[in-house]
Amino acid sequence: MNLFTPTTIGPLRLPNRIAMAPMTRNRASDDQVPTAAMATYYAQRASAGLIVTEASQISHQAVGYPRTPGIHNESQIDGWRRVTDAVHAADGRIFLQLWHAGRASHPSLLPGRALPVAPSAIPARGKAFTAEGLLPFPTPRALEASEIAEIVADFGAAAWRARMAGFDGIEIHAGNGYLIDQFLRDGSNRRTDRYGGSIANRVRLLLEVTQAAAGGWSADRVGVRLSPLQNFNDMSDSDPAATFAQAARELSPLGLAYLHVVEAVTGSEAGQAPLVAPILRRAFKGPLILNGGYTHALAEKAIISGEADLISFGAAFLANPDLPERLRRQAPLNPADRATFYGGDDRGYTDYSPLSDPTTARR
Repeated sequence: MNLFTPTTIGPLRLPNRIAMAPMTRNRASDDQVPTAAMATYYAQRASAGLIVTEASQISHQAVGYPRTPGIHNESQIDGWRRVTDAVHAADGRIFLQLWHAGRASHPSLLPGRALPVAPSAIPARGKAFTAEGLLPFPTPRALEASEIAEIVADFGAAAWRARMAGFDGIEIHAGNGYLIDQFLRDGSNRRTDRYGGSIANRVRLLLEVTQAAAGGWSADRVGVRLSPLQNFNDMSDSDPAATFAQAARELSPLGLAYLHVVEAVTGSEAGQAPLVAPILRRAFKGPLILNGGYTHALAEKAIISGEADLISFGAAFLANPDLPERLRRQAPLNPADRATFYGGDDRGYTDYSPLSDPTTARR
């Protein structure tokens, strides 16, 4: 068994174990509708065993950055339908990642310049990326208990809309310091009601959202992404192993498509704390996707050893639309142009050349 061995998630048969990780690219229209360029971008990468799209907001209140796509109105469904049609025409498989940014947002991004919402009125240190430039994160408004049910319902409705848009499934974004992650971790959740305090209470929103999404489709079409050790967006937890092990144990009986875990194995964040993923592997009985700066060699090792069922790649897939074939041939990879990661035009987006077209390689 290796990266190129077929596998199954839910009802889908995947030709390889190489997933395209969700990556925010800020190239939707100003009204959050997926564009024709986005259809081209994802179709170019259809050789992935599975594509997981960039995070897509479930409501107007959920926005975290400018020009990110939504999945809460008919225009957005139509825009995503063009994307899924293009990917399926190229024989690919694609899940839509659903998110709510929570406190990792700014009034300039929200209707009526409303305050972002969060489990508790604790601001994140750092700055929000907005159309007006980098601005300090404000102190968010703590959600009322009655409002939480509305957000759960929004996730369920978004899952249904993703189905209408032609996706093969959806991924719940419960990592990277966004709303569900803010509820999970005690550094950002100081609630004293049934959504705060104990680990069981802090896991509650994740379970309710996941069950709502499964109700809008089916559990085997739903994945969940977690980032136990990541401090992005000023996140922390006093005992991430205990917190996320309980989350994985409670998700396991639901029959989900997969659990997607982000933990750095290379780069500056690697080795700063013991990895939680091995604990989650034991706690969650379904397929496990790992992400965190994997090289080809590290990815092969993780698959062969049984540490994971799939490995997701981010920047490598961004710069190499034919990444599975490049890895198979052990061919050189295009370098990723970080200056074009967020926003802009087709440069650094749809113009990276595949192996079969070296004459049009980007400069």
